[in-house]
Amino acid sequence: MTVMPLHDDPEPVAVDPPGRIVLDEVSKKIIEQLQQDGRRPYASIAAAVGLSEAAVRQRVQRLLRAGVVQIVAVTNPLHVGFTRQAMVGIRVDGPIDPVVAAVSALDEVSYVVVTAGSFDLLVEVVCTDDEHLLRVINHHLRAVDGVRSTETFVYLDLSKQTYTWGTR
Repeated sequence: MTVMPLHDDPEPVAVDPPGRIVLDEVSKKIIEQLQQDGRRPYASIAAAVGLSEAAVRQRVQRLLRAGVVQIVAVTNPLHVGFTRQAMVGIRVDGPIDPVVAAVSALDEVSYVVVTAGSFDLLVEVVCTDDEHLLRVINHHLRAVDGVRSTETFVYLDLSKQTYTWGTR
C-alpha cells in the first residue's frame, strides 16, 4: 500500500495499488457533512470535524480534484416532469465497450453499469412518460449495434435512495 498525502494535515490518506483511495476518519466526517447538505459552509464543517476552516476548504478541494466527491443538486424526477423511470437489462453480442459508449451517450440514460449474471449491462432511463420510454427502448437502445436483447423493469415506487454509502 502506497501512502499519498491528500491534504496538508499530518495524517496521510492511503492509496491501494489499483488506485483506490482510502480516506482517513476526518475526510469521512467532512464527506458526511457534505452529504447532509452540499452547501454547508466550511466554517460549519470545520466546527463539526475539529479542523480550521482553511483546512476543511483544502480537503474539500482535494477530494473534488481526486474525484472522490462531487457536489451536485439532486432532483426528484417526478417534480421536474419525468414521470417514467425504468431499469433496462441489456444482453450484448460481441465487445461490450462500444455498447457502453453508445448507451452512455443517450440523454435519457442516467446510470450504466457492466454486470455479471443474466445481463451484461443495467441501464437506468428517465423519461417524461410511457411513450417516451417506448421510443428510447425501441429506437435508441435496441438500435445500438451489439445489443442482442433488452428487458425493462418499470419503476412503480422509489422506496429508498441514499448517498451515504461512501463513508460507512
